[in-house]
Amino acid sequence: MPTRPSKTTAVTLLVATRKGAWFFHGDAARRQWRAIGPHFLGSTIHHLVMDPRDGKTAIAAASTGHLGSTIFRSADRGKTWKESSAPPAFPRLAAGELDASGLPARTVKHTFWLTPGHVSQPGVWFAGTSPQAIFRSDDAGDTWQLLPGLHESPQYRDYMGDEQGGTPDGPKMHSILIDPRDAKHMYMAMSSGGVHESRNGGRSWSVLIDGMAVVEGFDATKASFHDPHCVRLCPSNPDRLYQQNHCGIYRLDRPAKKWVRIGDNMPKTVGDVGFPMVVHPRNADIAWVMPMNGTMVWPRTAPQGKPAVYVTRNGGAKWLRQDAGMPRSQAWWTVKRQAMTNDTQSSVGLYFGTTSGELWSSRDEGKKWTNIARHLPEIYAVEVAER
Repeated sequence: MPTRPSKTTAVTLLVATRKGAWFFHGDAARRQWRAIGPHFLGSTIHHLVMDPRDGKTAIAAASTGHLGSTIFRSADRGKTWKESSAPPAFPRLAAGELDASGLPARTVKHTFWLTPGHVSQPGVWFAGTSPQAIFRSDDAGDTWQLLPGLHESPQYRDYMGDEQGGTPDGPKMHSILIDPRDAKHMYMAMSSGGVHESRNGGRSWSVLIDGMAVVEGFDATKASFHDPHCVRLCPSNPDRLYQQNHCGIYRLDRPAKKWVRIGDNMPKTVGDVGFPMVVHPRNADIAWVMPMNGTMVWPRTAPQGKPAVYVTRNGGAKWLRQDAGMPRSQAWWTVKRQAMTNDTQSSVGLYFGTTSGELWSSRDEGKKWTNIARHLPEIYAVEVAER
């Protein structure tokens, strides 16, 4: 089901950072960029997404000093903002009371991931939080309700594992994916907790962890030990998924249920550890990753201080280094899981933001890279809006 190249000439980058958010508006050639911002200066913006269904609704997942975790909404492409009247929140419980999954009262530490609903469901959004849960909005982000199918599952606590462990700043619900052919067909990933699939709009979930490795010494049959970093569904072939995992790079071709580790084909000196994953909008054999140093001490930096994107053009059978224009040495930044994305132009544009606050772009599918901005706060997420 190939998608046609975008006929748009305007590309906007939505950049979410540790200290606010920026919009970078590109010219028709994607050579010059105009920065608008900061918005929410001082607040952590975990994710900032423009609704592709209407081209004007933007949703920002924020952590603020005075409001805590909340959601901001814009109906005019970021010109003005309003706070959600009911942002994602767990049910209030009395002292000693347990919720439907047998857990005591909890607080949403932050909303980590935002996904617009199916094209047939205008106004529907999904949010992934820390601690792990999925919330749904039916009114363009104004009010959010807990999606009960996962939260009330008897396996929920087993899936999410130790809520105090996992990622350094808390467990994550992420990679909420909607099949473009079927609004009820969804995927999601938990870090930690594995990859899961729903065929009924999130009322029930099945585990998809077969073939995925875990850290040595742990049981690979238990979802709680699996740590997917980013899962992407191919727009041109929704039956193919790619995954960047804590333990490698994988591909899954449905209806198969076993992931294949295509990261074994990466150069051994680089390895296949990283956070982001990007797939080509029209060719399911093409995907990009940004590796990081995954040695035992986990420095989370560019390998050898020499950052590069790696591309496959044959579904992971072979990977090629793409670093033209990037620093050749002493560049120790890396890229978070939501901080790499693409547009849909005839020559696909690629974009990523770094932990050192740099924004990079390529107008030719990774052959040559150009720095757009420096000295931003640490970049948490980069998304594209086109019109």
